[in-house]
Amino acid sequence: MSISVEKHGHIWTMIIDRPEKKNAVDRDTADQLYEAFAEFDQEEKARVAVLWGRGGTFCAGADLGSVARLAEGRGNRLDPDMSAPGPMGPSRMVLSKPIIAAVSGYAVAGGLELACWCDIRVVEKTAVFGVYCRRFGVPLIDGGTQRLPRIIGQGRALDMILTGRSVDAQEALEMGLANYVVEQGSAREKAERLATKIAEFPQFCLRSDRQAVYSGLDQTLSDGMAEEFRLGLQVIQSGESSKGARRFVDGER
Repeated sequence: MSISVEKHGHIWTMIIDRPEKKNAVDRDTADQLYEAFAEFDQEEKARVAVLWGRGGTFCAGADLGSVARLAEGRGNRLDPDMSAPGPMGPSRMVLSKPIIAAVSGYAVAGGLELACWCDIRVVEKTAVFGVYCRRFGVPLIDGGTQRLPRIIGQGRALDMILTGRSVDAQEALEMGLANYVVEQGSAREKAERLATKIAEFPQFCLRSDRQAVYSGLDQTLSDGMAEEFRLGLQVIQSGESSKGARRFVDGER
């Protein structure tokens, strides 16, 4: 198995476990990663996932050895059906729960796309991002051309996509690609602490606000506001908000 899952209460840590390949993703790895996240989203007790790569590398992208075998039908999946698994596995999934990327070493090509698929990125100070597949004629087909501009803006995204240059952790923080920069070797620990904090919040409200953000990205402001209100009203009507307000009135802070 090239994907392992460690479950600690409400937190699931998904581990890409191919350090000898710099955690590059072949078809089997992509399928396992897809299945792990599908199980996470369906499991009621699971609240937040962390995605991490063993051995000091987050993910070096698609396994180019596998890509080279596409003509033999042995490479990563290339299904045009957007409801099917993507070449990197879960990249087309729309989960109902938060995912945090714990990035060490390289998060490049498809690895960058997986990091962008996550909601939050905790990045070690020695980490490197880049569209390294630019060098080999391998396109971004796991959401990189769509998610990266939404995170850092069109100008910065096009710079990364067209030049294929390396972006270090500090620059990633400045452009908004990294949310937190931490010491080398500590990304997983920080991400899991952050996940634990997120898991403690009232979950219906948290997931509703998260959904409103994603739903509104391609809507007008007025339509997005209406969607936000619709989702928020469901939370209020569920009683979760009144219970929280009562805790505040009773002195909880």
